Amino acid sequence: MGRLGGRVAVVTGAGDGIGRAIARRLAAEGASVVAGDIDGEAAERVAAEITAGGGAGDGDGGNGGRSGANGSGQALAVRADVRDKDQVVGLVDAARQRFGTVDILVNNAWGGGALGRLEHKTDQLMAHGLQVAYFGPFWAMQAAFPLMRAQGRGNIVNLCSLNGVNAHVGTAEYNCAKEALRALTRTAAREWAPYGIVANAVCPAAKTAAFRAVADGHPQIAAMADATNPMGRLGDPDDDVAPVVVFLATDDARYLTGNTLFVDGGAHINGSPWAPDLPDGPGPAQG
Repeated sequence: MGRLGGRVAVVTGAGDGIGRAIARRLAAEGASVVAGDIDGEAAERVAAEITAGGGAGDGDGGNGGRSGANGSGQALAVRADVRDKDQVVGLVDAARQRFGTVDILVNNAWGGGALGRLEHKTDQLMAHGLQVAYFGPFWAMQAAFPLMRAQGRGNIVNLCSLNGVNAHVGTAEYNCAKEALRALTRTAAREWAPYGIVANAVCPAAKTAAFRAVADGHPQIAAMADATNPMGRLGDPDDDVAPVVVFLATDDARYLTGNTLFVDGGAHINGSPWAPDLPDGPGPAQG
């Protein structure tokens, strides 16, 4: 059954990139996974991959999802926009209804930022960043808390970013939201420790779909990211980032809480430079 046999995990932004890698790795360790994503079809694909990998047949998972027939490879797909509190609460409740509880919560969802100078950031874009990367996790954590408290344990992993720690240029909405999420993570770790709930942040450096979208428009960024990384490359979501998140979701990490783990090939040690040449002007559509 693996290290997470019998556990239930909720992963936001599970349809692609790091979220997909995490969902698959958690399932490989025996967890039943609820894959939440604003792209319902992408969530369905990940759920199908999990059930196929677990050797289970398709079933009626509810909410448009799939469920496996045995203890390994069980998955449920749920379309959820983390900007909407009702949908976030509904995602957690779907896990409770289908699998009985939530043991592991991974807040990973992001999308909709725009590379541009600070003076051109709009109120709408800044609010969008906070909705996706701060309020979404906040609502999910509040929804999962009663379930975790009742069972005397829980593992929360929030995906943050070195962008915020180093205040990289061009991504103010992302930086601010991710640093707010780190503060929320540490506060939860302190307040919820008596209930056996641990909360940690992971700041990854990996070539995801979101990174590729930025790099396509600014190819110098991709070259810079590899060249300035101490290991000479950005990480792989499946092989470099997901295993660390799985560790934080296991009982091996039950005494580790309130920490930030930089899964970045050492980029944080001296501060990885992020200084694309940003032209004056509002840039692409924002929000």
